[in-house]
Amino acid sequence: MQDDYFETNRKDQINIWVAKQMLRGAGYAAAVVVGAGLIIAAIWGIGLLLPEESKQSPDPNTWSALAQPLLVRLA
Repeated sequence: MQDDYFETNRKDQINIWVAKQMLRGAGYAAAVVVGAGLIIAAIWGIGLLLPEESKQSPDPNTWSALAQPLLVRLA
C-alpha cells in the first residue's frame, strides 16, 4: 500500500485541473449574477426614494401623442 498522499498520477492531475476550471467559471458566473442583482437592487432603492408624484406622472413617450396617419385606399 502506498502511503504518499501528495503524489498523484496524470489522470488525477487532469481531473483536479478540470474541477478547478469549472469552479472558477462558476465563481465568475456567480459574481456576474450577484453584481447584476446589486445593480437592480440599487435602482429599486433609488426608486423608493423618489416622491410619489413622480410615479404618477403621464407617460413621457412622445409617439403616443402623434396622430395616426390616414390610410387612403385608391379603388
